[in-house]
Amino acid sequence: IQRLMKLLGLVCRVRIKKYRSYKGEVGKIAPNLLQRDFYAEKPNQKWVTDVTEFSLFGQKLYLSALLDLHSSYLISYTISEHPVLRMVTSMLDKAFETIPNGTGLILHSDQGWQYQNKYYRQMLKQKGIRQSMSRKGNCLDNAVMENFFGLLKSELLYLQKFQSMEHFKQELVEYLDYYNNHR
Repeated sequence: IQRLMKLLGLVCRVRIKKYRSYKGEVGKIAPNLLQRDFYAEKPNQKWVTDVTEFSLFGQKLYLSALLDLHSSYLISYTISEHPVLRMVTSMLDKAFETIPNGTGLILHSDQGWQYQNKYYRQMLKQKGIRQSMSRKGNCLDNAVMENFFGLLKSELLYLQKFQSMEHFKQELVEYLDYYNNHR
């Protein structure tokens, strides 16, 4: 296939460079409670989260998103120009408005520095949420979230031309609304 694509001058535009975050330990690693069991019988039983990076016009933009595994509903998200802890904690604050304390739901993430952070872990504990993390360097443990970001980039980022970073942000917000309310 690669030989024929080269011969015909075809280039894949769907999957480009991946965001690579810091891989070290900066806090506490939670056990993998999810164990790739992505089925949830009801809403607010299992959530997954991650951060992705967009690079356009010599600038970077970050999306922190939180999905419910019951319906793949986008519970909450934040968009930021910098990958800072506040981006993740403000996303959590918005999500926490939708559920009562003590639900015991599982919130699964990778081992990113923000999810190891003491303040982040305290937020989960105070809300009665059980923290779960993927094994180090294993993207399949958080496959639903990775798939969501892949879909977003395939349907929005790689197939459209944007006039500016502001234009991209506007289209991103519209896509996230479409994902939740119209698909």
